[in-house]
This record gives sequence, C-alpha cells and structure tokens, in this order.
Amino acid sequence: MSNVDLIIEERAADIGNFMVGRLLPFRKKRMVGPFIYIDHMGPVKLNERQNFDVLPHPHIGLSTLTFLFEGSIMHRDTIGNEEEIKPGAVNWMTAGKGIVHSERTPEYLRDSDLFMHGLQIWVALPKDKEQMEPQFSHIEKSEIPAWSEGDVDFKLVAGEALGRKSPVPVFSKLFMIEIKSKSEQTLKIGDQLYGESGLYILEGSIKEGGHEYGEKQILVAKDSTLCEFTISANSTVYIFGGEPFPEKRYIDWNFVSSDKELIEEAKKKWEDQSFGKIEGDEEYIPYPTRK
Repeated sequence: MSNVDLIIEERAADIGNFMVGRLLPFRKKRMVGPFIYIDHMGPVKLNERQNFDVLPHPHIGLSTLTFLFEGSIMHRDTIGNEEEIKPGAVNWMTAGKGIVHSERTPEYLRDSDLFMHGLQIWVALPKDKEQMEPQFSHIEKSEIPAWSEGDVDFKLVAGEALGRKSPVPVFSKLFMIEIKSKSEQTLKIGDQLYGESGLYILEGSIKEGGHEYGEKQILVAKDSTLCEFTISANSTVYIFGGEPFPEKRYIDWNFVSSDKELIEEAKKKWEDQSFGKIEGDEEYIPYPTRK
C-alpha cells in the first residue's frame, strides 16, 4: 500500500526577471512541517546580456534557505551582510521581525554566460521566534555533513536526521536531506524521520507502493515513519519536513506570520519604505497591487 498522500507538481511562477517552478505553498497543502515555500530555479542559461536580479525586498517571520546546484548569487541585506553563494553551500537568512535583501549575479560574472539552477526555500519560524532580531549565516559546502552508503550519497543540508546534525542554525525540529544514487536501491529511512515529510524528485525517478514517480514532483507522505522507496539509478531526491507548528501560518507576498496584524504592519512599513535600505542598492520591489 502506498504511503503517498499527495502529489504536488511544479507550477510556473514569475519572480521578476526569472521564471521558477513553484512547489510550495499548494492549495491542498500549505506547509510540510515548518517548510512553507519552495521554488525550483532553472536550470537555465543566462547569456552575457542577462543576469539574475531579484531587487531588494522584505521578509518577516521566516528563514530563507538558498541552495544552488549551478551558478552564483550575491546576497546583500540590511544588517550588513554581503555573501556570494556557490553550489553546495547554504545561505540561511532569518528575517525575524524584518529584513530586506537582494539577490543578484555577482559583478564579476555579469558579462559572462552563466547557468543557474537551485532551490529557494522558506522555513516558517516558531511563534516565539517570529519577532526575533534578524540574523544571517553562510555555511560552506565542506561544512555540510556528507557520507556514502554503497552507491548512495547523502547530505544533511539542514536540521537533524539519520543520526547527524547540520551546522545550519535552525529554530525548530526539521530536516532537509539530499540523496543521490548511482544504481537502483531500496531505501528505508522512516524510522529516523519525524513529523511530516515530503520527497522532491529533482532528477530521475522513484518507485513506491507499486507506482513510479518522475521529476519535478513533491510526494507528501501520510506518515514520515513509513518512508520507504526505491530510487532509480542516477537519481537525485530531497527529503524535507519536520514537526508542524500548532498555529496556522498566514502568507502574504514575502511576509509569513501567525498574526495577520504583523503582516499588515509589515506591508505598511514597506509601502512607507521604512524597513531600511541596502547600501549601494537603492532599487526595490514595490508591494504588488491586488486586483
């Protein structure tokens, strides 16, 4: 019997000058554990006249996790951070009560051809952390726990699972695991997971409960402790999730909160341009007008 409760397909979404595949939120499943937003960026080739430019924009009530497979992004924010993220590293920005950041092609690459491919993820904060001071951490690829079991390679991108802990400074009980297999293998890891879990197929396929599933889908499990599947050769999947929060989360544009009033305050603050500025990056994305 299948343990898959819901299948979520990528849907095209525009984030400015760049199209992405939107995975979460989904109308039938707003969150998986504390994960509230997942975009699959690319793969896409940008020529010397194109750049990845997400102008300054605000966040509250969440942490962002940027994880690249190809390309490079320069992160800048209003608490003074300027950090280039490269494939395999993690940028973890916690907005708390409010932060503004931009994501752009680094200056030294702006006249070059560039491949872009990766995941942009939002993780909602626990209620008691929603108004914390903003923070930023950059974790190099070499610091992410990575190990192999036969033909299967694992990475614990964030959180705790499989007897390991990632150095990414998360604020709730969660996990994000990369699994790559060179050959067909049956994996049973549910006894080391908890809460809710989703499985995202980046490339290749998996078999579970008599069904085969392909790329660009999230499979949401009925019970993370029953997580067992067969991964095909040359496949890459990501398993993510964790303990869900007891309170509902609201999402409006780039704002996440358990309190609608905090979202309304953030909207007004952004419209008044009182969130703060990124030095040397004065452009910004206006709050979208609702029709």
